Amino acid sequence: MRKSQRTPAGDALTNLMLDLFRLNSLLLTAGDRLVAQLGLTSARWQILGAIVHAERPQPVAWLARDLGANRQNVQRIVNDLHAEGLVVFEANPHHRRAQLVVLTHKGRQAFDAAMALQAPWINHLSEGLPVKDLQTVHRVVADLRTKLESETEGQA
Repeated sequence: MRKSQRTPAGDALTNLMLDLFRLNSLLLTAGDRLVAQLGLTSARWQILGAIVHAERPQPVAWLARDLGANRQNVQRIVNDLHAEGLVVFEANPHHRRAQLVVLTHKGRQAFDAAMALQAPWINHLSEGLPVKDLQTVHRVVADLRTKLESETEGQA
C-alpha cells in the first residue's frame, strides 16, 4: 500500500489539527465544570453567547450557521434553554415557521454569571502565554476556518 506524501506544511497542519481536537475536548470539559453550578453546560453557554452577540434576534438556523454547528443540535439545546426560561420564541416577521430566539432576563443573568466565572479562569489560563503568540494562533485558525468555509460553500 502506498503512503500518502504530505508536505512539511501538511505535516505541521496535521499535528496542529490533532492538538486542536484534543484541546477542544479539554475546553468543553473545563467549560462544563466552570458553569455547572449555574445549571449550564459548555454547549448551552455557547448558544447563549451566540444569542447575546447577535445584532438582533435570530432563528435557530442562523444561530447554527454563525456557530458552524448542526441546526438540529442547536434546536435541541435552544428547546432546553426555552424549557428552563432562559430564552423565549417570538414571531418572525420574515418567516412564519422559523421563530426568533430571544434571551430572557433570566437567560441574560445566567450568561453574565458564566462570563463572571470565565474572566478569572481565562486570565489564569493565559498566564505566561505571550499575547503576540496568541494573536498569531488566532490569525492562523481564522485563516484556516475561512479556507474551509469557502470550500464548503463551493460544494453546496
